[in-house]
Amino acid sequence: MSLIQATIRNTKTSGELKALRKSGNVPGIIYGGENANEKISLSKKEVKNLINKENFLSNVISIKLDEKEQKVLPREISFDAISDEPTHIDFLRIVKGSKIILEIPVRFINNELSPGLKRGGVLNIVRRKVELKCPTENIPTELVVDLEGLEIGTSIKISSISLPENVTPTIQGRDFVIATVAAPTIVKEPEKPAEAEGEAVAGEGAEASSTEGDNKTAESEDKKEEAEKPVAEKK
Repeated sequence: MSLIQATIRNTKTSGELKALRKSGNVPGIIYGGENANEKISLSKKEVKNLINKENFLSNVISIKLDEKEQKVLPREISFDAISDEPTHIDFLRIVKGSKIILEIPVRFINNELSPGLKRGGVLNIVRRKVELKCPTENIPTELVVDLEGLEIGTSIKISSISLPENVTPTIQGRDFVIATVAAPTIVKEPEKPAEAEGEAVAGEGAEASSTEGDNKTAESEDKKEEAEKPVAEKK
């Protein structure tokens, strides 16, 4: 579990917040439970390190504030539209006994041990994240799907994934699909029959002969028309 240092902030105006950010810090807030909301300030460097961690929005972290540690969950981060720098971060206070709804990422392992994938099959991922209702003291960081032994045509459903105790999908009443091992999708274009190619060549030759004949006929008509023109009488 990550541990980050924070301090209480007393900013009240936008100018004070701007000065706080300019000094290399990011304003934040801790909320939830029966305790009052706490306005905090964190080092921008620590916030960026937190953001760069995999699945950081579903990872419980510990914040040290006034020499006391408390467990929180990152819930929302705001960014500057131009610089893309973090400008604010919200943390949900972890209260034992309560539940929270989170989107937990799915990770697939042992691709090389799937006979279906070895024979050219394709892993068709239907859901990269699954929404779960979790006790705050038992939040999974990811759901692992083992592809070992899976053949083409296999459907991986939520029932085949081992969930932690008291963790349940928000979708109830159906065993929904997470991914499938599908057949290859490459389709080869059929080769053109030799007979059809011969017909095409013959057709091109006939068209050329017809064009040549039309040209000769046009020349003959022009000569005939020239001969039939009346000769001007001499005065």
